[in-house]
Amino acid sequence: MSAAGGVLVLVGTPIGNLGDLSPRAVDALRSADVVACEDTRRAGKLLERAGVRGPGFLVVNDHTEAAQVKEVLARLARGERVAVTTDAGMPGISDPGERLVRAALAAGFEVEVVPGPSALVAGLVVSGLPTGRFVFEGFLPRKGGARAERLAALAREQRTIVLFEAPHRLARTLADLAAAFGEDRPVALARELTKLHEEVWRGPLGEAARRASEVEPRGEYVVVVQGAPAGTGPTDDEILGALGHELASGRSTKDAVAAVARRLGAGKRRVYELATRDG
Repeated sequence: MSAAGGVLVLVGTPIGNLGDLSPRAVDALRSADVVACEDTRRAGKLLERAGVRGPGFLVVNDHTEAAQVKEVLARLARGERVAVTTDAGMPGISDPGERLVRAALAAGFEVEVVPGPSALVAGLVVSGLPTGRFVFEGFLPRKGGARAERLAALAREQRTIVLFEAPHRLARTLADLAAAFGEDRPVALARELTKLHEEVWRGPLGEAARRASEVEPRGEYVVVVQGAPAGTGPTDDEILGALGHELASGRSTKDAVAAVARRLGAGKRRVYELATRDG
C-alpha cells in the first residue's frame, strides 16, 4: 500500500501477442493490491504468463464501471494501489477506464499510466497513410440519424481517420464509408494486429467494401481512411454513388435525396437534380 494514499495505475496490455507485455507493466501488476479488469479469466491468464501472483480482481467492464467507481475510490482511500487493465490495449480507449480516472482525480488521488500496445496507433502507423494529423472515431454509431450525421461530418474531415469495427459489421461500415466518402478514397484495413493471422489490406474504399461483402471478415479491425482533399466538397460521382446506395436500400427518391444531402453536406437542390437527371 502507498503510505501517501492510494494510486490508480492505468496499465497497457497486449492487443494480441503476449510478448508485448512490458517489464514495467509486469512490475505495476505485481505491486498492485487489486487489478480492475474486464474479464477475470483473461486477466488471470495474463498475470499467470507474467508470473504475477497475489493481486485480487475487481470486474470493471462496460456494464459495471459506473457501479464500481465507489468501490475503487474506497480502496484508494485505504491507500491501495489499483491497477486498471482491459482485455487488450490501453484502458479508456474504446474500453472502460475513463470514469475511474475522472473519479479518482476528482477525489484527489494520484493517477499514473504505464503505456503499452494500442491498436489505434499500430493500425495508423502500418496503414501507409498520413500520420502527422489524425482523428480517432472509435466505433461509429450503429444506425439512424446519429450514424448518418457522423459519416457526413467525417466525409469532409481532412485528417486521417481511424475507426474500430467488429467483423460482422465491417461490410456495412465499408459500404457506408464508400457511399459517403467516394469509392476511390484510400483505406487500410488492419486485422488481428500482432496475432498469428495479422493482415493489412490497402486499397480504395469501393474495392474494400466489395471484398468484405463477398468473404466473411474475421477478427477485429482497425480501419484507417485517408482524409478529404483540402477545400473540396462531394463530387457528382460521390453524390450519385450515395444516391444509388440509398435507393438500393428501398428509400424513395425524396427520402434518398434528403439522406444524401444530410450525409454529404450537399445542397438538397443539387442532390435532387442529380437524382432526377436523364441518363
